[in-house]
Amino acid sequence: MTKEKKFYNALKDLFVGAKIEGESGYINLMKIKTKYYEKGIFPKLKKDIKEALKPFPEFREELFDKLYTFFSRYFSESGSIYFRYTPVYQNVYEKVYTDDKDVILFWKTHMLYYVKTDRLFKSLDVKIDRFKFSFDASKLKHKKAFEKKKIIYQLKKKKIKNNRTIEFEVSYAEGNKKTKIDEILKSIKKKGINITEEILERAFRVFEKQSEVDYFINKNAKEFLKEQFNLWFYQYVFSGESEWTEKRIKQLQVLKEIAFKIIDFISQFEDELVEIWNKPKFVLNSNYVITLDRIAGKGKKGINLIKQLINHKGFRNQVKEWKKLGIIDKNVSMPTLKGKILNKGKTLSKDYQFLPVDTKHFNEKIKLKLLSLFDNLDHELDGWLIKSENYQALNTILPKFKEKIQTIYIDPPFNKEQDADYFYSVKYKDSTWATMLENRLRLAKDLLKDTGSIFVRCDYNGNWILRPLMNEIFGKENF
Repeated sequence: MTKEKKFYNALKDLFVGAKIEGESGYINLMKIKTKYYEKGIFPKLKKDIKEALKPFPEFREELFDKLYTFFSRYFSESGSIYFRYTPVYQNVYEKVYTDDKDVILFWKTHMLYYVKTDRLFKSLDVKIDRFKFSFDASKLKHKKAFEKKKIIYQLKKKKIKNNRTIEFEVSYAEGNKKTKIDEILKSIKKKGINITEEILERAFRVFEKQSEVDYFINKNAKEFLKEQFNLWFYQYVFSGESEWTEKRIKQLQVLKEIAFKIIDFISQFEDELVEIWNKPKFVLNSNYVITLDRIAGKGKKGINLIKQLINHKGFRNQVKEWKKLGIIDKNVSMPTLKGKILNKGKTLSKDYQFLPVDTKHFNEKIKLKLLSLFDNLDHELDGWLIKSENYQALNTILPKFKEKIQTIYIDPPFNKEQDADYFYSVKYKDSTWATMLENRLRLAKDLLKDTGSIFVRCDYNGNWILRPLMNEIFGKENF
């Protein structure tokens, strides 16, 4: 392979990462990024390099060799730009040292936004004993960040080739769905193939051993890469030069100009990703939980609305929820409850005045009637429950709650994958965990009042990372 081809391969890896199969919003962005490289950047860059090398064509091989040496250090499977392969760490540490701090926590993903951790599943052929298993991951819809989902396998339209190749479609399980191994074995045996459950499970295990990848976005790719290039340029190029002719200086200038053009190309798309990542998100769905006493407190209109609520078809689901939560007697009947909530249909019973009405059980028309009772809904509500990826939730509510929160309590699970009793993944590299936490703690600081407090629960496993982070963001003097 020529040095030129080697460089372009590394650049493509740096820019778009490894080829990803499947479906998700983030993966669609990566596919757009691939097209941006192939249709826009690659042809323009080749043209610019050809023009720049006209005065000294003999510099071509060295140019590509040096470009490869620099850019290959920042390749990652996810296309994220950070300290992936950095053999000379002292160059990094020079930038970490400051005059005002004698101890600083450094980790190689500190300049990134953490997006998600996911398995980079690819379609794969696996041979076990005399059998070949073909796994199709092309329609795999990638899970959300932090979700912990199992892979399930289905025979691909009962497709079995040549009595030896068995094809599967791969997907993430929804709900309690599982791989129906017994049914798969029956279907295979009907085709005259004698295969055991042990062989089948071995094939599944081999497929699932594919690599897990962390996805990041660089907060300022241009600044980061230019800073790293200048350090590398001095350390590896200038320090080794003994000949300083006019021609040599111009060659090195071309090297720097081309490198900076590449950095500009990369940073353009990375900056777009940063904007998308930090853009406040739309609320997909919202509902309100309001106790009956607050509705009744609005006078005759409130009492009339309670009558409509208890006679609405959605009231049956509301009652089921109350019983499930243990708020009312499980044996009380619907007619009895309806008769007891309102005394003679005119006043609210004190025994049931604090029952919470959740608008999710009722249609939009009655929901709007309920909300219209309140002139200042924000003032009337005394709590918010938000279901979201936590960074996006904090970022979206920031304009409304900036410097208004009195107390924050978080309990970030630290790498307890085997012992964790959670429905989401908690297996992180230390650097990934530090980045995930740093991103969210900075937003949390913006939400806190000057007199506010934040409590972070963490044992000895993570304290060595957490404490320096808290010192940096909230100030050591505030501990």
